[in-house]
Amino acid sequence: MSVALRKELASDMTLNLLTDPWIPVRTTTGQQIIRPDQIAQTGIINTDWPRADLNIACLEFLVGLIYLVDPSSGRSDWLGRTADPARLRERLAPLAGAFNLSGDGPRFLQDREVLVGHPNAPDMLFIDSAGGNTIKNNADLMTRGGRYPQLSAPLAAMALYTLQAHAPSGGAGNRTSMRGGGPMVCIVDPQIEGSETPLWDKVWANVPDGSPQEINALPWMRETVTSEKGQQVHMPEGPLPAEVFFGMPRRLRLVFEDDVVTGVIQRPYGTNYAGWRHPLTPYYRIKEGAELLPRHPSAGTFGYRDWLGIAVAQKDNKGLRERPETLVAYINRGGPTGASLQVAGWAMDNMKPRDFTLSRQPLMDPDGPAEFMLRGVIEAGTIFADALRGALKPVVGKEGHALAAAREAFLLESQPMVEVAMLSEPVESTARDLHRQLGRLALGLFENRALPGLADRDPEDIEAIVSAHGWLRGTTGGWTTQGVLAMHALSLEPPTRKKEDV
Repeated sequence: MSVALRKELASDMTLNLLTDPWIPVRTTTGQQIIRPDQIAQTGIINTDWPRADLNIACLEFLVGLIYLVDPSSGRSDWLGRTADPARLRERLAPLAGAFNLSGDGPRFLQDREVLVGHPNAPDMLFIDSAGGNTIKNNADLMTRGGRYPQLSAPLAAMALYTLQAHAPSGGAGNRTSMRGGGPMVCIVDPQIEGSETPLWDKVWANVPDGSPQEINALPWMRETVTSEKGQQVHMPEGPLPAEVFFGMPRRLRLVFEDDVVTGVIQRPYGTNYAGWRHPLTPYYRIKEGAELLPRHPSAGTFGYRDWLGIAVAQKDNKGLRERPETLVAYINRGGPTGASLQVAGWAMDNMKPRDFTLSRQPLMDPDGPAEFMLRGVIEAGTIFADALRGALKPVVGKEGHALAAAREAFLLESQPMVEVAMLSEPVESTARDLHRQLGRLALGLFENRALPGLADRDPEDIEAIVSAHGWLRGTTGGWTTQGVLAMHALSLEPPTRKKEDV
């Protein structure tokens, strides 16, 4: 982000999120700061915040705004709607009073009550910031405390939304988001090959059907639903309340000095959401008939091993994995083909962020043999990844990050192979070719790590490494138990042993 753009972001003292320019975007001619209604203008390509999590949250915010004031009434309306800045500005105008970031009246995503207490540093609005005890114990080595001693109003607004939408566990009484800590977010991108999707098209592709809702649908326009004893949960009312995009699990008030945010006051026992289903998040059940739970990213690469129930429907009729509702709606409405899926979210270990997933995946909906093959590809790829990790133990040791890194490298490098295979026919020959490619990749990754310096190792280590190499060759060739399972997963017949081999 340019210095000029940063200065412009920091220049508004009384920011209104509907009537003032505050969202940084990339355009076909450069950078610009816009109002929400201007996303419908020609040439606006994408949001341009300095952090990936803010960009994803900003897309959620914009989807929520349009769902609040002007959603489609059905398939024909959704297909026929075109970008219209004047229409969007007209629909947003009556709600402007609810979108002030400061002032004596209602404040965007902040508690109605004027909270009293010692302000925390603005750092607390960012999920990856060091906590108070971490800083106190001088343990903030990877992410230092005090990164953000103050925030411009626009940056504070976006960070506030991101925290409320994705809030992780935050200590006694500090509630998680309605999707739990670090939810997985899936954004359909109706991208045309060779070009970037206009921002309006990306947002509109993800807006659920519904009816415009009133200003009192926003939780900060009423008394906070707190969660002390006797007021434990807040359930949804109606088909899909707009609050699903504007949840307030945290009780927060921003502290301003002139035109910047210098602190955040937090009180415990904000809204404790239960029974809500966010349309941009995939869900799963532990078993048939059990409660739907939001899915969360795992640390590491998001790829084909994660496709079922997200990029690809899981058609087992058990309902154990359900795709995001907006993705299902996009397909059912007959959205343009060739779309992709942007998958994002914080991988959390309770209160600790591990890493941020940001991945683009092909959007596929295979039927018949293709669906069966996909399951086989996921199983076979996982078997080979685990086999590689096991074979490398005598090379790098039985513990540590090196084994996990090798497994991740296999899954990452095999991703393009799988994507090509899923679009190829006939299935049987494609499966055989893919099995061969996966085997070569696993052996190549092993040899790249094991062979350099092999002659300088102790004889016992050399023997163990050579043995592991032979076992991995047998697995990729279908001779070991794991190798047989991988071939069966792809509906391939493993090789038959000759009598002299028995």
